[in-house]
Amino acid sequence: MQQELTPEIMYEASCRKDASFEGLFFMAVKTTGIFCRPACTARKPKFQNVAFFTEAKDALLNGYRPCKVCKPLQQKGETPAYISTLLADLQRDPALRLKDWDLRQRGVEPATLRRWFKQHYGMTFQSYQRFLRINRAFGQIRYGDKITTTAFDNGFESLSGFGESFRKLTGHTPQQSKSQQLVTITRITTPVGPMIAGATDEGICLFDFAERRMMESIMKRIEQGLNAKLIPGDHPHFKVLNEQMQEYFTGQRREFDLPLHIIGTEFQQKVWRGLQQIAYGTTKSYKGQSIFLGNEKAIRAVARANGENGIAIIIPCHRVIGENGHLTGYGGGLWRKKWLLEHEAKHAGYDKQYSLF
Repeated sequence: MQQELTPEIMYEASCRKDASFEGLFFMAVKTTGIFCRPACTARKPKFQNVAFFTEAKDALLNGYRPCKVCKPLQQKGETPAYISTLLADLQRDPALRLKDWDLRQRGVEPATLRRWFKQHYGMTFQSYQRFLRINRAFGQIRYGDKITTTAFDNGFESLSGFGESFRKLTGHTPQQSKSQQLVTITRITTPVGPMIAGATDEGICLFDFAERRMMESIMKRIEQGLNAKLIPGDHPHFKVLNEQMQEYFTGQRREFDLPLHIIGTEFQQKVWRGLQQIAYGTTKSYKGQSIFLGNEKAIRAVARANGENGIAIIIPCHRVIGENGHLTGYGGGLWRKKWLLEHEAKHAGYDKQYSLF
């Protein structure tokens, strides 16, 4: 029997700052009049001084205001407006080189920006700018532009400096890039948290939760499978991905028709193709999925392949649940699995609730 999400369990989760409960509830503090996410870093009050809500709007209707520390009204991992402006400027002109002085002229504190990029991209803002320039240069050279012209078009002051940066970031020389593969990656904010997307010219090869523990191994698998480097930048496939994901999260899209570049073994790809046959708003058990694939005894292997899927939501491994109806095994966290299944059920025309406990 599944355990109920009681006030005591929610309180203990908040005291632990347990991010796995993100999206399940908000804790309001009666003595201060604020409400927070489960993983808020603010000091926790006594149990008798708290109340819990499953929706932020309910906390607001009861007179509580959002915490300034964890910002519960924002999408988790949402990009601040001033950073979105910087990213848009860099996308329009990848050769743009914004130094600390330029940032301060825009009212941006370089140290704050550096911390945000380290947290969300694993690199500094200056490194991110270099990656963007190299990404653009890679594409230009691969499709016929001269190396000299490309170097100066992307803001490099010398060919030697361009060549050194290119080798350092891609692992090969500009001349060798004509026969090499590149995976462009970016960060996308969604209602269930930030996600990392990756694209080749063939299609989307990565779309998974930024916080996922297996993200590093999935990226390595893609790099090894394609003999490629993953470099931040922009790609035409991201525009289609963004549009279709926005439609999905507003309930306007049930199926995806964007190009995919799926990297995996023959068995993994067979399992992932099977996942794409599970209809929107429905679920299948791991045993049922194994039977569908023609091997009832392959439950563990199928479950393992589901966990290795690196294109979340589009290849819907969240639609596979335990035979007893319990939610089990989701790399993005069970709260996300619950959210996605209930979102799809709602827009498929019926109201179904899933319990995590």
